[in-house]
Amino acid sequence: MRDDETVFITGFPGFIAGRLVEGLVAAGARLLLLVQPALLDKAKAEIAELDKTTPGIAGKVRLVEGDITQSNLALTSADQELVRAEATAVFHLAAIYDLAVKRDLALTVNVEGTRNVNDFVRSLPGLRRYHYISTCYVAGKRKGLISENELRHEAGFRNYYEQSKYLAEVLVEELKSELPVTIHRPAVVCGDSRTGETVKFDGIYYLINYLLRMPRAVGLCNIGNHRVSLNLVPVDFVIDAMVAIARDEQAIGRTIQIADPAPLTTHELFDTIALTINNSRSRLTIPAPLVEFFLSLPISPPITHLPHHAVPYFFLKQTYDTSLSSELLGRHGLSCPPFPSYVETIVDYCAKHATR
Repeated sequence: MRDDETVFITGFPGFIAGRLVEGLVAAGARLLLLVQPALLDKAKAEIAELDKTTPGIAGKVRLVEGDITQSNLALTSADQELVRAEATAVFHLAAIYDLAVKRDLALTVNVEGTRNVNDFVRSLPGLRRYHYISTCYVAGKRKGLISENELRHEAGFRNYYEQSKYLAEVLVEELKSELPVTIHRPAVVCGDSRTGETVKFDGIYYLINYLLRMPRAVGLCNIGNHRVSLNLVPVDFVIDAMVAIARDEQAIGRTIQIADPAPLTTHELFDTIALTINNSRSRLTIPAPLVEFFLSLPISPPITHLPHHAVPYFFLKQTYDTSLSSELLGRHGLSCPPFPSYVETIVDYCAKHATR
């Protein structure tokens, strides 16, 4: 990271945004953080907490109030002038990350918000890099291998979150001929591989909590299957990857899937977690169609705590190509840690902090 880099970030405060702040400051950047007025006090408190663990962060961060759903991001004239004068890079993280989000809200925040950020980014005279945080799930209902250079499709989507992130990425993709754009597509982000820390207990945590509640009775029967993988990436790897990509000019104009090149099947995930919790693997495997049918019934969520909107992701036959990301991140000494190497850490954290 260049000594004179000033990064403008949307989406703060937030778990990933907070971790990115730490990573970018450690790399030498100064930061301008766009914060919604209603979250200003929370943002100030989070910066104060970050400054305790990493002294000096507060001196390298400035908060500016705004809203991505408004023209010019609802910045005051003075703050517009400040950002345009100083920002040399942008990380656009702000979005609704909710599989059950309603259509109008998803389109307003994720699509129109991104359109507004794009328009504002065009006005930055000193721009060197524009990083957009997307998701591997822009692939929607596509099946098979999903390449990093593929985006447009007509396979449809499972929810408005996927659809809105897809439409937003289309908007950013169109800027590649005009601006120094890099699109980051993380897979399913889970807790820190070293500490287990997380703030959201969804995704793989549905399965972890399921096994924590009934380890012996449920552990006998594996509800995963051998044909579908759930691609998991720990948040520390995601942040390290984003910071490395921000320093690498060969990533300009690229879309990079931050994913595990060797993800476990849901059957393997079940047994790996069960082994960690109860020191035993399952003895029987329930047929996948039967599991999917049961999980879709009205009685299922109260029993399993798995909401219906999350069910398709345990039966999604997609593989994310990581050829480019593995090559690029490998030059920085980075690779996605395998799930078995940190499963005990995230299960431990979940057992102590999640409400079941």
